[in-house]
Amino acid sequence: METTTVVDDDVPTSLLLSFGDFPEDVQICVLSFLRPSELAAFASTCKRFLSICRHDHHRLWFSMCHRRWGSKTLINKWRANAKISYKQLYTILHQYQNLIGFWRRSGDTSTSSPPLLFFEWGPFYITGSRILPSRNRGGGYEVIKKPFLWMSIALNGEPVNYLDLDGRFSFTDEDWIGMNLDSDLIRVNVSFMGECHMVVEESLGLSSSEDYDLYVSPPDKLMTQIYQHFANRTSPSGNGASRRQRRKEKAKQGRVRKWDSEYFVKIVNCSPKPARPLQGLWKGICDDMSLDFYLVSYDDVGGIACRKFGDSNRPLTYHAPIFWATSSTFVESPFSSEEDYIYNCRLHLRPEDHLLSSSDNETVSRMLYINSSNDLVIPDITINPQQVEGRIWQYGNGTFGYGFLRDNYIIDMKHIAENGELLDVIGPCND
Repeated sequence: METTTVVDDDVPTSLLLSFGDFPEDVQICVLSFLRPSELAAFASTCKRFLSICRHDHHRLWFSMCHRRWGSKTLINKWRANAKISYKQLYTILHQYQNLIGFWRRSGDTSTSSPPLLFFEWGPFYITGSRILPSRNRGGGYEVIKKPFLWMSIALNGEPVNYLDLDGRFSFTDEDWIGMNLDSDLIRVNVSFMGECHMVVEESLGLSSSEDYDLYVSPPDKLMTQIYQHFANRTSPSGNGASRRQRRKEKAKQGRVRKWDSEYFVKIVNCSPKPARPLQGLWKGICDDMSLDFYLVSYDDVGGIACRKFGDSNRPLTYHAPIFWATSSTFVESPFSSEEDYIYNCRLHLRPEDHLLSSSDNETVSRMLYINSSNDLVIPDITINPQQVEGRIWQYGNGTFGYGFLRDNYIIDMKHIAENGELLDVIGPCND
């Protein structure tokens, strides 16, 4: 690095400074922008930097943790509740980071399992909450949020997870430090397969050291490595796998399961993007004036499909879409008089206290042709085109509404979350 100085005779000279010449506070501030892989590459430049990066440099790894997650959670509280280094904490929080956002249940399960989960940061834990539509008909777009899964770090430094089936428990510092936990909570293991799949399974009283390998994400460079990771846990042969499996089976004999293993898939595209303005999770008032969730997804050939996302034993309420479009190309405003009539003669299904307050919201910026799923499910049946044809009207604020020519109403869609925060949230006691 080169700096310019001025000597007594007013002749400017250049002074070369290396990174090592800067104060340690400045070095740590700069290094805190790096990720561990980048830090390892930097450490190979000289022995002095190697000693800073290889060992658990208290200030460096705290700065790395705080820079990445300090605005979302309280870094010091995580470490205060567990005897771990900041370097270990960075590794754990890095694994937890991928949980943040929406996940959906996969496969047929019991009704106690939530179909939609939302993970977010807490002061010293991660919370996975059930997200359900309010059951008050016509009451608004309120979303019910019930705690379901608590994830943090035990006093010995290992990750611990608890299921809260009733959704009524709330952790405090005293509860966690003293392990004064509600007896209704179920200790579970959370294991990952890649970045978008996870399994939640009950821990049957084994020591944490025997279960710790379940918390480590398998390598996702090669699929063979991923499957080998899971196979090693249940394989009847191998080094320690068979012994661990026998201990687990023996422990199961004296225990009654409170929770069956369940699988969850991350909803990666849960928010609209400029190229895909309709994709993601939405909420809307149905024709019976109840609130429901919708998932809109784009396929690989340019089409769009929308399905209801309800509280059902299936991951999606309907296997066939509510509406679908073979092309995502919009028709821009202004529209023909016929299209203006089709839009203007319809009622908007929304509660009275959520009427569009801005004229900009009511302005339709563009339109998309859609169909119902009738001709997908029964392709050879002869149907009046008006029975399957519909429209999507996108408003000036980016939201949209849809309706079919056979109906006289439009279902207006609203965002469930914005900038990582749930909207219109009410507690379970208000349900």
